[in-house]
Amino acid sequence: MRRWRFRSLPLRSRLALLTGVAVAVAVAIVAITSWLVTREEVLAQFDSQLKEGQHVSGTLVEALCNPQSGIPLRPSEYAVQIVRSDGTVCKDPDPDAVTFRVTSSDIAVATGQRQETERDTTLSNGANARVVTQPLRLPSGLVPGAALSIAAPLNAVERPLDALAVVLFIVAGIGVVGATTAGLGIARAGLKPVDRLTDAVEHIARTEDLEVRIPVEGEDEIARLSASFNSMTAALASSRERQQQLIADAGHELRTPLTSLRTNIELLSRSEETGRPLPPEDRRALMASVKAQMSELALLIGDLQELSRPDALPGSGPVQTVGLHDVIEHALKRARLRGPDLKIAAELSPWYVEAEPASLERAVVNLLDNAVKFSPPGGSIEVHLAGGELTVRDHGPGIPAEDLPHVFERFWRSPSARSLPGSGLGLSIVARTIQQAGGAVALHPAPGGGTTAVVNLPGTPTAPPESDE
Repeated sequence: MRRWRFRSLPLRSRLALLTGVAVAVAVAIVAITSWLVTREEVLAQFDSQLKEGQHVSGTLVEALCNPQSGIPLRPSEYAVQIVRSDGTVCKDPDPDAVTFRVTSSDIAVATGQRQETERDTTLSNGANARVVTQPLRLPSGLVPGAALSIAAPLNAVERPLDALAVVLFIVAGIGVVGATTAGLGIARAGLKPVDRLTDAVEHIARTEDLEVRIPVEGEDEIARLSASFNSMTAALASSRERQQQLIADAGHELRTPLTSLRTNIELLSRSEETGRPLPPEDRRALMASVKAQMSELALLIGDLQELSRPDALPGSGPVQTVGLHDVIEHALKRARLRGPDLKIAAELSPWYVEAEPASLERAVVNLLDNAVKFSPPGGSIEVHLAGGELTVRDHGPGIPAEDLPHVFERFWRSPSARSLPGSGLGLSIVARTIQQAGGAVALHPAPGGGTTAVVNLPGTPTAPPESDE
């Protein structure tokens, strides 16, 4: 439940909260460490002061160890006891005198097993005190088998330590609040680009306006994110524009064969309705026109389906090792059927490429169909394949220089070709298929007239060994 509540907070609030927690932990560690180090230093100084009072007079020793001596003890803030090696203690006989408990460490000092000992204890009056025990020394020398324990209340130490703790707590609290506030401000400033990105995304989702761009400032991660977003929207806008252009061009191209079909069918229908049959020759010509328009329409729909696939996806199937010369042989058979009066000469050397067989054959067929379509009756076409370069040369009217840059565009047709059948998509499909196979295609004016199509595909003249898989 806590995790859900935390994640339900806005991002800037979470960043500010995490900053505050991190600072609080760091300040707490520093404050506690400072307090402990200060306490150790103060106690060390306090112990030194107690040790300086170890040099006592014989009168004090006599007063402690022989209460019947009548030697009075001067009142002092210190409590003094002499510990013998057998564990007995000499202390102030006054019933109101402050005493403290003797420990084994004190006896160990008296027996010579330890040099000195320091410890905290509680006096008989309930006050916290610090005790230092060292071997008993008189001006005349070391007294064997005895140790002197001096205890002093820790009030002088506890008061400044308590004050220091209060100061550290207040400073830590101010630091945490300040860090949290600063973290909130930094989060707001740092997330401004993200807010702009969010506003842009919401604007696009609301209006479908892909022309929105976010200013790119600097070279940090936010700038990279903004640049990536701009690239994404530009790609989406371009894709939508191409899609709209494809739909518009397809509608324009479909309108012509559909209009012709509709006109021919209306003529046939009117002939049947009026009972006045068309002359046999006119009827045959009308039916031939209907069949031609249907074939053109089917071809156009097939070309549109081919071009509607995303460029990043395969065309017709998995990539395989294909003999380009075999593909050309199959395409030549179809080309000879479509141009029976043409002389098509072919010289093919073996060449194997990595491509999709169906797409590659369709591209070669389109290339040869283009040459057949523009060749004059009784003309010739030369096809040559060597070293991965395929050339198809026709002797038609050729392509004007100003039209060459447009020949691979979708639905583009030169003025001289608009009266011929076709959709204007054939060379677009050729270019796309060859590029997907890693090659290149170009059209050039041929010497003496006509056009030469040149296709280069990477490959090898020998077939690779078949896999055992």
